[in-house]
Amino acid sequence: MKRPDHDPAAPQEADRLPVGSPRTVRSYVRELGRRHHRAFVVLIVVNSVASVASMVGPFLLGDLVNDLASGAEDLPVERTVAVFAAALVVQAVFVRLTRLRGAVLGERMLADLREDFLVRSVALPPSVLERAGTGDLLSRITTDVDRLSNAMREAVPQLSIAVVWTGLLLGALAVTAPPLALASLVAVPILLVGCRWYFKRGPSAYRSEAAGYAAVAAALAETVDAGRSIEAHRLGGQRVALSDRRIGQWVAWERFTLWLRMVLFPVVNATHTVALAAVLTIGGAMVLRGWITVGELTTGTLYIQMLVDPVNMLLRWYDELQVAQVSLARLVGVREVPAGSGDDRVTPAGRTVLADRVRFGYQRDNDVLHGVSLTVRPGTRMALVGPSGAGKSTLGRLLAGIYAPRAGAVTLGGAALSEMPAERVRSHVALVNQEHHVFVGSLRDNLLLARTDAGDAELWAALRAVDAHAWAEAFPEGLDTEVGSGGVALTPAQAQQVALARLVLADPHTLVLDEATSLLDPRAARHLERSLARVLEDRTVVAIAHRLHTAHDADLIAVVEDGRIVELGSHQQLVADGGAYAALWRSWHGDRAERDGGAAERDLDRAEPGGDGLVGRAGALEA
Repeated sequence: MKRPDHDPAAPQEADRLPVGSPRTVRSYVRELGRRHHRAFVVLIVVNSVASVASMVGPFLLGDLVNDLASGAEDLPVERTVAVFAAALVVQAVFVRLTRLRGAVLGERMLADLREDFLVRSVALPPSVLERAGTGDLLSRITTDVDRLSNAMREAVPQLSIAVVWTGLLLGALAVTAPPLALASLVAVPILLVGCRWYFKRGPSAYRSEAAGYAAVAAALAETVDAGRSIEAHRLGGQRVALSDRRIGQWVAWERFTLWLRMVLFPVVNATHTVALAAVLTIGGAMVLRGWITVGELTTGTLYIQMLVDPVNMLLRWYDELQVAQVSLARLVGVREVPAGSGDDRVTPAGRTVLADRVRFGYQRDNDVLHGVSLTVRPGTRMALVGPSGAGKSTLGRLLAGIYAPRAGAVTLGGAALSEMPAERVRSHVALVNQEHHVFVGSLRDNLLLARTDAGDAELWAALRAVDAHAWAEAFPEGLDTEVGSGGVALTPAQAQQVALARLVLADPHTLVLDEATSLLDPRAARHLERSLARVLEDRTVVAIAHRLHTAHDADLIAVVEDGRIVELGSHQQLVADGGAYAALWRSWHGDRAERDGGAAERDLDRAEPGGDGLVGRAGALEA
């Protein structure tokens, strides 16, 4: 079968999380081995006892055959049966212990792997996760962990058992009938050639298969996340075609790896047949010449026959490990991403946010921002406005420390955000966007994510600050009520209030807001904007304004076009100047007035500073 030419992951590999190198994988495997070395030793010991007990039967049978061949009349049948029965009991007990110890070892290693991956993923810089996208990360934490589950529970313990079993059988064969051990080597070249052919192609094929599945998952996740945009721009056909193409590439690699196994397994079966035939043929000739006894031939033949199970086990689980190794490499690949370390000595000496001649691009040699300079003084409420794709959200993420500029600097109180530890940046600056998450667990656990040392009084104060205390107090168990999947389902508005309560607990002095209420219905959005007004009190706010009424009452408005700030000033000043902002305002304001029959003007009148309208001084800058 022809190897597929196309690597499904190649076009986007630069943006994805890396796959661990062989060195990284070996290092992690050694680390796991050190953590569980005692369990490995116990497993090997109990497996050795079980293997030795399994070899008692062929040895006793060989002795009986020798006695019969020598013409003995008084055969120790009763003693042989008793010893054989005792060996069976010992074998049964220790096989059970072997399986038990192997299962426990596998589960513990799998638990360590999951925990290590989660801890390392959480520590990754946000910019890395945003560039990688959700599809790749989800495929690693679901599909790759599922594949590793079987390997950890079965393959690693079974391989350990098979190696010990094979070694003991070969040792017993060499002790019982050394010539037969040499005769069995006739089949080794067949096995080596077949395995060399298979393992030369297998690892890369399995990596491409896993990457193909990740590409399918990424296409699906991206399509679901952007479903409304796809419908609006009528891109459904293109997305279906993309999914079909990636599924086809993945299936091609699945078929290729299946073909590899279809070649390997017949070779393994042929190896067993040749080994047994060689032992019987060569051993029979040796018996005729008196070089070995019939009993030794009998015992040796049974040992060779017993080798079928551990050798099959070795190859079967080693093949399983080829799949698992790819998944393990993808999981430990996050170790090769430099963690957001930062310098503990870098601390801000104030609250002024400064962007100085910043250049940034998501792709090399393709900048989104071009020499942007901006100063946001403490307590300022600034709005970033401009057409879609102008670079507003990108600039907001740089001001929040999510990304580091390619050139220039973004500083807070004179300290570069990119040089500060991530936790320190988050304690000063927070990005609030449209996404709000409720994690499975209690309401208390969801709030403590922002500050683990907060007491119940502080948690209730945070909920009260965002008008969430009423529905939270109505829960039967209060803060201990389970929310999320399997618990109490929170409405989108309640989920966003939980997110805002976390913001109150984290207490950053600077907020970058990216229309967090735009996905809610108008009534819920208005309620949350009033809650947000209290959260924004006495804080520096940079609001990315996708809707112009957000900018109406800002202290300062920055107009972004083509990755540059083309205008900077207050609403009244920019409207009076008659530039880009004035054109945007007249276009938006005229459309609103025509569509709503004057309702837009009435909303704006009600939204003067201090009012309760949608765009009151604090409420205008939506989270």
